[in-house]
Amino acid sequence: MKIFAFGSSLVSSYWNGAATYYRGCYKYLARLGYEVTFAEPDAYGRQTHKDDVDLSFANLVTYKPVGSEGDFGHGPDYDHLPTLHEVFEEARKADVVVKHSGIGVDDALTESLILEAQPHALAIYWDVDSPATLARMDADPNDSFRAVVPRLDAIFSYGGGPVCREGFERYGVQHYIQAYNGLDPETHYPVAPDPKYACDLAFLGNRLPDREARVEELFLRAAELAPDQTFLLGGEGWGDKPMPPNVKYIGHVPTAQHNVLNCSARTVLNINRASMANSGFSPPTRVFEAAGAAACMLCDDWPGLDDCFQPDTEILVVRNAEDVVRHLHTHDAAATKRIGQAFLQRALRDHTYAQRAAQADDAIRFLRGKR
Repeated sequence: MKIFAFGSSLVSSYWNGAATYYRGCYKYLARLGYEVTFAEPDAYGRQTHKDDVDLSFANLVTYKPVGSEGDFGHGPDYDHLPTLHEVFEEARKADVVVKHSGIGVDDALTESLILEAQPHALAIYWDVDSPATLARMDADPNDSFRAVVPRLDAIFSYGGGPVCREGFERYGVQHYIQAYNGLDPETHYPVAPDPKYACDLAFLGNRLPDREARVEELFLRAAELAPDQTFLLGGEGWGDKPMPPNVKYIGHVPTAQHNVLNCSARTVLNINRASMANSGFSPPTRVFEAAGAAACMLCDDWPGLDDCFQPDTEILVVRNAEDVVRHLHTHDAAATKRIGQAFLQRALRDHTYAQRAAQADDAIRFLRGKR
């Protein structure tokens, strides 16, 4: 079965937190027999910030966006690329056509194009930020996606739980299918630590308005309250942010370095964006990457977290800076190692991308059966 997907980027994690999710889902769908093609625009500098990862499971296509006259940070081969419309002519030959959310260019156009692949192909919107998608439609009565939702065969969502399910049902979705992030144990696993990443607490995440206040509380204020502890901050956009002296900022960390970073810090921190935390049931990529490395994770609190991991034994829940400092001061190396190992074992048992791909395969076969 052929699946043709449009997404932000499979080749790069640069300003693209969904890269690991795309790779995990499509890698294991390919192992189930799918012929996978992934198309992404040449935009936002991603083609010049490619990760050193094996993507042989997919046919890779880079295209020239239609809305490409602005400063999209395109790569050197831009002028020789096919257009979005030319690429879509190939997509319509597939059995399943997927449009992922948040591509960043030509989103509305691509959402309408995938419907043109029907009835031969299933048209699926695979959302990696359902709270944002719903907020966008709720805020704008003229949002073109409102008319697209009822005509889709299904919406797959990597998070949002009952809140997002009910939201899409208000707009007439035919089928809503939860498809969490997961762990690929072939790419995320324990490795030897590197002294350059050594710290008591590491946080890796890009600077976004929807998360900044939570980072200020759970990471930066915690650093102020614990001057005896060392903190490491990775991700784009933080360079001009005032920081306590015990915080070291290292900028963008390629996915190839995530394992060693997670294995070098005594603990690692996850902070969901506010919209994801409010809707709940949205474990991000970083959680499962850290689980694969058997890291001890401090995680912000949100509904559904305990559906994924057991608080206190598999993951440590924090609600404010004081919680962060308390965990840092009360969990020694033996305790963090024990929690990290339990974290890894639970992920391997319940949260692998092989399991996620099997769920997606079941859903696709069900939808094709209805067709």
